[in-house]
Amino acid sequence: MPLGMKEYGNMLTKDQLQQFDELGYIFLPNTFSRAEMNVLGHELPGVFAQRRPEVWREKNDESVRTAFAAHHYNEAFRLLAHHPRMIQPTMELLDGPVYIHQFKVNAKAAFDGDVWQWHQDYGTWARDDLMPEPRAMNIAVFVDEVTEFNGPLMLIPKSHKSGVLEAGHDLATTSYPLWTLDKATVTRLVEEGGLVAPKGPPGSLLMFHCNLVHASPGNISPWSRTIVYISACHVDNHIRRFQREEWIAHRDFTPLECEADDCLIAYGQRMQSAS
Repeated sequence: MPLGMKEYGNMLTKDQLQQFDELGYIFLPNTFSRAEMNVLGHELPGVFAQRRPEVWREKNDESVRTAFAAHHYNEAFRLLAHHPRMIQPTMELLDGPVYIHQFKVNAKAAFDGDVWQWHQDYGTWARDDLMPEPRAMNIAVFVDEVTEFNGPLMLIPKSHKSGVLEAGHDLATTSYPLWTLDKATVTRLVEEGGLVAPKGPPGSLLMFHCNLVHASPGNISPWSRTIVYISACHVDNHIRRFQREEWIAHRDFTPLECEADDCLIAYGQRMQSAS
């Protein structure tokens, strides 16, 4: 039985809330267990094997770049999207009920994972979707271990305080078009705030502001890595333009309700029993 948010207390400390405000991100290693991530990892081959519009591939047309809206066609990822360890702290930071604006499973295939250029997510959501305000954020879950070798996400601390920055629409660098920042802007922001690349074991949770500038390098290592991203938005701040596909920018603004805390383990046990 899904649980309402009232069933859960505060999950973030005063220091964590302050860090999010000042630096624009919080990194919480080991939020999920390895067993829970194994449940998701078991589902990945079936998700990535599908030839459907939601599953984008790299320019080689084989390696998966991202699987949009996997929570719509896979039960394990639907449960993750409603997990209290993700949704409760998100509601704390956004001060109220949230809906899923975007859900994607980003892969960095060994040797073939391409870059994600420097960008702000809210810049895209404002330009393409007419999201009124940056009352939204990203929650990333490491399904695999993320190291310095396999294409970690890079963040520029404090860059969320710069507002929406000027960007160009890059349609050529990778298989997926992106509103990207120029080299001079990135250099200035790094000089002001530094550069971090959170690394950690499967089950680590990274939360970052929708205006935080971020990117990730290509993966030329022999180790693949997969990160699930849920972009959550306050329900009052839902998008006003519907020009992008629904599976890229969702149009269901229903507030999220949490599943039970053990939902992933229970799902894995059901699948084992059925096999």
